[in-house]
Amino acid sequence: MINLDQNATTPVAPEVLEVMCRVATDCVGNPGSRHRAGRRARQALEEARESIAEILEAEPGEVVFTSGGTESTNIALFGYGAGRTGTILLPDGEHPATEEPVRRLITSGWKRRVLPMDETGRLTPWSLNEIPLDGVDIATALLAHNETGVIQNLSPLIERCLSEGIPFHVDAVQGVGKIDVSFRKLKATTLSLGAHKFHGPRGIGALLVRKGVTLPSLFGGGHQESGRRPGTEPVMLAVGMSVALRLWHDQKDARTRLLSELRDRLEQGLIARCAPVFINGDMTNRLPNTTNLSFPGCEGEPLLVALDLAGVCCSLGSACASGSLEPSPVLLAMNLPKERYSSALRLSVGSTNTVEEIDQAIEIISATVTRLRERY
Repeated sequence: MINLDQNATTPVAPEVLEVMCRVATDCVGNPGSRHRAGRRARQALEEARESIAEILEAEPGEVVFTSGGTESTNIALFGYGAGRTGTILLPDGEHPATEEPVRRLITSGWKRRVLPMDETGRLTPWSLNEIPLDGVDIATALLAHNETGVIQNLSPLIERCLSEGIPFHVDAVQGVGKIDVSFRKLKATTLSLGAHKFHGPRGIGALLVRKGVTLPSLFGGGHQESGRRPGTEPVMLAVGMSVALRLWHDQKDARTRLLSELRDRLEQGLIARCAPVFINGDMTNRLPNTTNLSFPGCEGEPLLVALDLAGVCCSLGSACASGSLEPSPVLLAMNLPKERYSSALRLSVGSTNTVEEIDQAIEIISATVTRLRERY
């Protein structure tokens, strides 16, 4: 099996597993307990919080542990929208972790205002610098798109929103652990991340909440995580996330170089072997590991199934939207023609992939595309 769907999830790094096993054995107490075992667990939890905060240029008190990026985004958006109605500003084609909460807000009386993007998937200069903010109560956007890998320069819009008192949530789930992300420099009100996107464990993530910002809790229970996320903290998972993020931070230059080389080799090989092939998205401002490719003359769903049978894992878009037969909302928002959006695949490489796997994938994908084109 060749895994080219590493934006969906990544395998846990061996170093992370090793530390998690040790924590599971050594830190058996509840971090909320006041005895020695509890204090030991608390120390491990807070050291993990401090490490994550350091790398993301946040304060430890701004790091709230959650079950992952989806919960983090839900806490932010429903927290901002609690007990009122208004207008939420965001691009089309956001991750389902954003789209579903927004749909629920709309059913309770909220309205949506769209941030336009260009044909490369980047927010337009007008979106960032000139779109009217009158009447806007919440704003949100992906830092790096999960389907196209396109990275947005959100700072101008965030600064405008903050000057108007509008909270801005950034979904950085695909960005953290692949590119440098600074909570301090970004100036967002809240920011979400998930450990399993950068070789950490599943079931753990974080919501960064700007110091001084009040977010009502969506859950009842204990006082944990400053009252924002009650429940006994998963110490082993939090430590695993901190170790995974530290590994990326210490190796980021080498990882970025490797991922870019694998992605470019994959793109160039497929363009050479089964043209026409189109790359969807900005070629400069994108994640080092992600490519979204269209193969006109094919349909995405049959191509995905055929590649799965041939031993290549890829996707049509977000794993959270798996099963949907609707065209990709972000590709529609980019105004791509039908032959482009209906034949698009997301291919995402990881640090566990090899050059040999990429070359083998090129052979399999190009042969499969050629066969399907002949059939249609």
